[in-house]
Amino acid sequence: MTTQYEIPAHAITIDVEALARSHGRKLFHFIRKHLGNPAEAEDLMQAAYVEALRCSDTFRGGSKPESWLFGIAMNLIRHHLSRAPERRFKFEDETALDEHVGNSSDPADEVAHQQLMRRAEHALAALPSDMRSTLELVLEEDLSYEDAANLLQVPVGTVRSRLSRARAQLREAVLN
Repeated sequence: MTTQYEIPAHAITIDVEALARSHGRKLFHFIRKHLGNPAEAEDLMQAAYVEALRCSDTFRGGSKPESWLFGIAMNLIRHHLSRAPERRFKFEDETALDEHVGNSSDPADEVAHQQLMRRAEHALAALPSDMRSTLELVLEEDLSYEDAANLLQVPVGTVRSRLSRARAQLREAVLN
């Protein structure tokens, strides 16, 4: 059985230059979001294009070409971060949340809002990395379940299950 993107292997050609033109901005933002540093993101984006050119003959059409390119980028991001774990997170003290002003003029409402925000941040940070990355791809990057599954190289059912468990854990931590 073939997916809607499968093409006979002899007919597949990937136009990396066209992918760069049509998805370059989104790819840059995707990488920058994970690294937090625009200069590093630019370097990694170029590395993703080089890797895509180098491996273009391995594309078999099992996913959209842009999903394949984003998968290459995600693998490069993982490799990059594994060499420097301190780059994964931006460390801030607890006063960072105090800067966010609520809409309420009631100090009690403001304190409750700040406490809720802290619980949400802690709950998100406490999620296992596979759940957190799946949640980020689907909610923040606005990827479909199928594209997230391709990017993470897991079945769609795994994406659904991770999202369900992540949402349940976040809901439990924030509401209790």
